[in-house]
Amino acid sequence: MIKRYVYKNLVWVNLESPTTDEVREIMHEFSLHPMVAEELLVPTSKPKVDLYKNCIYLILHFPTLSKDEKESHTGKEIDFVVGKEFIITTAYDSIEPLHNFSKIFEVNAILDKSEIGDHAGFIFYYMIKKLYRSMGQELDHIKTSLQNTESHIFNGKAKKMVRELSDIGHDLLDFKQATRSHREVLQSFATNGIKFFGNDFSYYLEDIISEYQKTYNALENNKDFLSELRETNDSLVSTQQNEIVKNLTVIAFLTLPASLIANIFTMGASDISLKSLPADFWTVISIMLAISICMFSYFKHKDWI
Repeated sequence: MIKRYVYKNLVWVNLESPTTDEVREIMHEFSLHPMVAEELLVPTSKPKVDLYKNCIYLILHFPTLSKDEKESHTGKEIDFVVGKEFIITTAYDSIEPLHNFSKIFEVNAILDKSEIGDHAGFIFYYMIKKLYRSMGQELDHIKTSLQNTESHIFNGKAKKMVRELSDIGHDLLDFKQATRSHREVLQSFATNGIKFFGNDFSYYLEDIISEYQKTYNALENNKDFLSELRETNDSLVSTQQNEIVKNLTVIAFLTLPASLIANIFTMGASDISLKSLPADFWTVISIMLAISICMFSYFKHKDWI
């Protein structure tokens, strides 16, 4: 599917899961290199940057944290073909930030605002900043989830938070895997962008890398937060389990002597039987209780319980 957006002399063409005929049409219209057209037909897991005579071609992957559909760790791919008067984006899935940017672009075009700039590099600049800011919002959401999880951990729900921490770790892994090559790609794009658009565009190229760095820093902060919470949660769960084992061991030690005495006095041996004595039942119970109290006092003195 092809969607076109026009602002003055600039054109943005957005392709979503394009067909061969659609790619061929775009290739002829914008005089794209056949290798670019071939790349646009099939998604790839490898990010890249290529400089051609009339455009710069780059591939980036962006994570998705939809709870209804889990993507692979490489994320959703967007191909950018950036010329001086046109930009072509190709996506193989629906990408909400890109859709939101199209609405902003349409409004600017209708109101004839001048913020966009005089070449298509500026469209890419605002587009990529929108994508990174959307990622930043997702990372803020993850940070909020981590803070809520921290509260639950210290409110005695450590065991229930093991799965929650695992899910958050999966989301952060998606982020890391999808964006791990962005720095190299953007630096290469900046080098080629200065050659293609001129030195006046260098500030915007540096700002793109800076926007990525903010996202990367937020990702690293969340990873560190998650690591600390996991260690704390594991320690609390381990402590709870050790406490349970200790209590069960104490119970076993307290009941073992009583059980032993009860078995001895029911063996039927006449010389150790108390059945002939008055109040023999209560005598045995008293002996059991006395031994249990002595053992409990000893454990308490040793600080074992």
